Amino acid sequence: MVNSVFLRKILNSKYIIMKKFYSLFLTTMLVFGLTNLNAQDKNNPWQFSFGTNAIDVEADTNTQFADFFDVDENWNTAKSPISMFTISKYVGDNLSFGVGASFNSISKYATGLELADVTNDYFNVDAMLKYDLSDVLPIRVLGMDFEPFVGVGPGWTWFDDQDGLTGNLSIGVNHWFNDVFGFTLMSEYRHNMDDLQRWATPVLDEGGTMRWSAMLSVKFGGTDTDGDGIYDDHDICPEVPGLEEFDGCPDTDSDGIQDSEDDCPMVAGLAEYNGCPDTDGDGIADNKDRCPKVAGLANMGGCPDTDGDGITDGKDACPNVSGPRGNRGCPWPDSDGDSVVDKDDNCPEVPGTVANNGCPEGPSEADMAKITELSRGIQFAFGSSVFTEGTPPVMDAIVSIILKYPDANFSVQGHTDSIGTKGFNQSLSEKRASAVVDYLSSNNVSADRLSMVGFGENNPIDTNVNANGRTNNRRVEILFVK
Repeated sequence: MVNSVFLRKILNSKYIIMKKFYSLFLTTMLVFGLTNLNAQDKNNPWQFSFGTNAIDVEADTNTQFADFFDVDENWNTAKSPISMFTISKYVGDNLSFGVGASFNSISKYATGLELADVTNDYFNVDAMLKYDLSDVLPIRVLGMDFEPFVGVGPGWTWFDDQDGLTGNLSIGVNHWFNDVFGFTLMSEYRHNMDDLQRWATPVLDEGGTMRWSAMLSVKFGGTDTDGDGIYDDHDICPEVPGLEEFDGCPDTDSDGIQDSEDDCPMVAGLAEYNGCPDTDGDGIADNKDRCPKVAGLANMGGCPDTDGDGITDGKDACPNVSGPRGNRGCPWPDSDGDSVVDKDDNCPEVPGTVANNGCPEGPSEADMAKITELSRGIQFAFGSSVFTEGTPPVMDAIVSIILKYPDANFSVQGHTDSIGTKGFNQSLSEKRASAVVDYLSSNNVSADRLSMVGFGENNPIDTNVNANGRTNNRRVEILFVK
């Protein structure tokens, strides 16, 4: 057993030193806490609590419940404002393990009798396994959140010149002012595991004691390498300062898209373009737009093609007039209008035939004019190469003229309007020209005298803007060739 006089001397001799220590510790914890206001409980596994306590020795099973809260008769309040401390570490699954100590002086005993001339020192050390109940039993009072907990563990108590083992059962709450500082209230029943008759006075009831405590608490121990207030255990980018909403990763351009998912992290943009802007509003993000300041087309890499000839305006020498790529987007000239462009026309100033490289030759102008007029009556079903009902008589009239010139060769040329794709129109023009050739050859016009070609929509004779113009463009021409 420990001599009570010796223990009392130790406590008295160290009281001033401990008082200074606690002042220094409180100042240190205050500075620490103010610089870590964004700490998280999961990342601050350590909790240190210190404060005062009161001992109620009237705590046996026969005590009325109200007696536990009889402060005047039963509570022995510690004279020092710092008479108790605990330190614990979070170990997982809402469990913490800790140790603590407290000291007090007992002058109120189980009988309710206050013995002014009998005061015995009371000192204890404890271990406790604590379980946090806040996930299953949250408490909110006056707008403040409290974390309830229960604890169990052994302790050793020195009372006057006696000491013994206790079994402790605790219940309490934590309230945090911020992520670091808070306070703890705890009630603890301490059951004496030894024979109570060994204690210093016979007026103690059987059972045990109650300890009431109020403490300031500090959480600490987290690591925040990049100093962004998000601790490394939960910081996806622990070495780069970031934002809480992105789990510690940065959003440099502040567009609401974290840098790791932002294709343009240095320039604010839109989520639909993975964080990149669309300056010209053409639906193509600037990082994929070859002309980011001018609205354009997706199939042109974001650049405009005003005349729709498949050549971007920046590379088109005639951006407002459709033309082939071989002529830098400008149409080939046809000075005499004979459907043979000047570069292929041997007689560019005089209308001729395609078969004769643009030079005139063959039947009379009157007969050719008649064939041309009759050709306008060659009609097909929509989108096909099948003749309409009125077409055969027209073809018969054309046959009669062609048979007048047994040595003349003719070219059958199919044309379409611009409705539909170029590929479709090209194929359709060829099929319609072929249908005319087949009809002529089946009516005594030698196939050796006939050739055919389809021009699709490439050689319009009228506008494609209105129905009349498109009707004129949908045609089959029969031209004389050598």
